[in-house]
Amino acid sequence: MNKSDAHDYFRAHAITALQKARSLPFGWLKRKQRTVARIYHLLAKEAAYAPNVHHLDDFRAAKQAENDIGRLVR
Repeated sequence: MNKSDAHDYFRAHAITALQKARSLPFGWLKRKQRTVARIYHLLAKEAAYAPNVHHLDDFRAAKQAENDIGRLVR
């Protein structure tokens, strides 16, 4: 994965997470989803400057938090 691919990948996740946050009602789930979106956004910004292999654990943690939110919303 070159740095352009990583940037685009993380940016797509950030946009999707932000759209999910916008669809949620006000409350702690919406705040948590917005935090996940900010994490993806930061990872995308870092990937734009250098390969982001060292931050895969951060991505996995954010993805797990997003999945937890999805289970709570249903």
